[in-house]
Amino acid sequence: WRVVGGTMRYDGRRPFVDIKRIIGAIALNREEIEKILRHTLSDFRVSRGERRVIRQVLLELGVDDHDLALLRSIAFDLARETIDDGARDVLDWLEDINKLFVEPPLEDAVKADEVFFTPGDDGPRKIVSLFDLASKTVEIAVFTITDDRVADAIVNAHRRDVAIRIVSDNDKALDRGSDIESLKRRGVSVRVDQSEHHMHHKFAVFDNATTLTGSYNWTRSAARHNAENFVVSHDPRLARLFADEFARLWKRAN
Repeated sequence: WRVVGGTMRYDGRRPFVDIKRIIGAIALNREEIEKILRHTLSDFRVSRGERRVIRQVLLELGVDDHDLALLRSIAFDLARETIDDGARDVLDWLEDINKLFVEPPLEDAVKADEVFFTPGDDGPRKIVSLFDLASKTVEIAVFTITDDRVADAIVNAHRRDVAIRIVSDNDKALDRGSDIESLKRRGVSVRVDQSEHHMHHKFAVFDNATTLTGSYNWTRSAARHNAENFVVSHDPRLARLFADEFARLWKRAN
């Protein structure tokens, strides 16, 4: 392969095919794609140059998962044409297995984790949005709550019949500006720890699927001034572990 006038061109023993020009012009037209794939199939190999050019073209076209699935299907169809009947069953099996590996089952798919840092309002905005999205349960173990934006989001979720439980520190619940007693008066299930030591956790589990955890206290000062962090994970396995810890804290705070 070499560059001629800004276009990649094949300069080997195979017949010339301007792959980049063809794919760019057809925008995933099946007939032309088959022509390109048949070219690479002619000697049963895909050279490094061909791989490099095809990858570059796919990037430039901005193909999505649907487009890639179409390309895989076309490639398997072409392979079937070149093999005998006995091997086609094996190829059918390979195609089904390939789909499993390329596209994981939806129930096992996990969203990317998110990380937030303060000072700044991105953190509290994210916490509020998690309460807005909650549909069944939220379990909260947090050292203190003084940020009214978060407290209001908790109450709003409670009014939508989301089952909310909070465990907080008994000493911090008495601080000026604490929202713990206010949340209790507004009907939210709240318990404080009964230990002489601090309940210093800062985590929450939303709908038994999403976990928020980190150093961040749910306070205005943390959002405005403190160097804090928290992670939002959508791994259900992690959520189960934190839900188990919350159950232990809830029982102990009774």
